[in-house]
Amino acid sequence: MKTTRIVIKSITVFFAVIFVTIFASLIYVSNSVSDSYLINSGETLKIDTLIPVRASYCSEEVKEDYGNIKGSSFKMDLKMLGLIPAKQIDVKVVDENYVAVLGTTFGIKIYTEGVLVVGFSDIDTDSEDKNPARTAGLKEGDFIVSLNGINVYTNEDVSNIIKNSNGELIIARIISNNKSKVINFYPVKSKSSGIYRAGIWVKDSSAGIGTLTFYSPKYNVVAGLGHGICESETGTLLTLNSGEFVSADIVSVNKGEKGKAGELCGAFTGKRIAKFLKNSDNGVYGMVTCDISLDTLFPVALKQEVRNASGYILTTIDDNPPQYYSCDIKIRSQGQTQNLLVEVTDERLLNATGGIVQGMSGSPLIQNGKLIGAVTHVLVNDPTRGYGIFIENMLETANQVAEEQAKKDAS
Repeated sequence: MKTTRIVIKSITVFFAVIFVTIFASLIYVSNSVSDSYLINSGETLKIDTLIPVRASYCSEEVKEDYGNIKGSSFKMDLKMLGLIPAKQIDVKVVDENYVAVLGTTFGIKIYTEGVLVVGFSDIDTDSEDKNPARTAGLKEGDFIVSLNGINVYTNEDVSNIIKNSNGELIIARIISNNKSKVINFYPVKSKSSGIYRAGIWVKDSSAGIGTLTFYSPKYNVVAGLGHGICESETGTLLTLNSGEFVSADIVSVNKGEKGKAGELCGAFTGKRIAKFLKNSDNGVYGMVTCDISLDTLFPVALKQEVRNASGYILTTIDDNPPQYYSCDIKIRSQGQTQNLLVEVTDERLLNATGGIVQGMSGSPLIQNGKLIGAVTHVLVNDPTRGYGIFIENMLETANQVAEEQAKKDAS
């Protein structure tokens, strides 16, 4: 009897372990595998995970079209070990893309839609310190688009309207958390200066340098940075009004070290590269206005083609053309940004910059002869490492930019 109980207990524990293992594996697959994939026409979907998964067709009708018809979309089932259903994914067939890989330094000039609120300062009045704008509900990170029906584009626009208000009502149209709204406030006269003020600090434009990632001849769009341009104090993505990409040269390097990000210091040289069209979370995009060499085109890797393996960073750190530097690449996320962990292994780059530094954002990542992504951020506590984005995500945005511009041109 005792032996029977031991056997039953052992069997129960065995199946409990199996159940927990399967459950944990399902969670892993669900979190590590994307909900959607692109595949090149004529190819099959292969997903590289620690736990083997296999994609199977949801129907015979799908199987007939699979991999042959560009633009066709369908669902596929993923099964662990080819047996246990894990999740269902969306699949779309596309043509293989080729782009000119750049890795060159460029200057960015951006003018925002309206002006960005970056801070507040109380005003000394005859009675007490006041801040009319903040009291009315204005916050850091909000954009002021117009005052009393007059569009504002610069710091001076805002200052002049408030200064000349004589303390009368100001009706401000703003964008807050991507929503348009109206707030009202009365400027107050500063006791010390005698000028009407509202108590806000605003910013109207931004400039800096980065690295161009690729040029798509298919879309006539050039892309860079791999991340958006944000206001440094608030972290708000700047809303574009106008801007341009211009050529730039590296003049010096501030080497990165633990706890302190390094920087490429550059100077604009004035040649216009592109009209700035979009500032997004996964990069900056422009319509090309100059000639770009198409002598060497690279195929674009889809995210399932990226491997946890070595690769190369193509970047510019001095007055020489872009150079290839060795690195190790690991997949960390299937989302829209910070998909890759990049570690510099090339002694030349480590000696020159300490690893990844500001200004290298947008540097192309090459693996197995394909463009797989771009460097986006440095890890401040370890400048030898940083994050990168899948190139598939950047190319998708380039396509959207081209379509939006085509609609504007047609209207």
